[in-house]
Amino acid sequence: MTQPPTIGGRPLTPAFGVPTPELRIARLRGHARRLFWSAFVLVAVAGATGYFYGNLPDPFENWMLLTAAAVVILLLVLLPFLAWRTHTYTITTRRVIERSGLFGATRRELTHVRGYTIQVRRGPLQRLWRSGTLTLSNGVDEPIRLRDIPQVLLVHEVLIDQVEVNQILAHRDAQNLPPAPA
Repeated sequence: MTQPPTIGGRPLTPAFGVPTPELRIARLRGHARRLFWSAFVLVAVAGATGYFYGNLPDPFENWMLLTAAAVVILLLVLLPFLAWRTHTYTITTRRVIERSGLFGATRRELTHVRGYTIQVRRGPLQRLWRSGTLTLSNGVDEPIRLRDIPQVLLVHEVLIDQVEVNQILAHRDAQNLPPAPA
């Protein structure tokens, strides 16, 4: 059985009185281009280590070179990658969730039902990569900034649709109408 077509591709609303499950729409991270310098450092350190290994002057030893290379890779490659990897934005049918933190996790949420304003900011390089920063503000809590999100215009449209559908459902459910007879 197929779903009936919707006007403008808007999501279908559930029937009155039917609980709506929370579904994950998207899980996002900031654009991966911020890892460019980390990748560059990794290649440079690997090349320099390979070149100097076994060719160092007498007072230095190969273990010193390997230790220095490991420290540089840890600080300039691994930590930025883990910071990028652990900062996620999840969009569900009920809310937007921001999670961050390498050692101590921080979680912030913003529900679609309360409504919020969406501001899109895109610089010249972000326009080139089709990314941007979304700022979600409900006027009460601290705004959530989805920084350097890929396909920012598509994410913007999804958020607008979710706010609209959730507010329609909340208004409809607040009417206390009896369910239609079968």
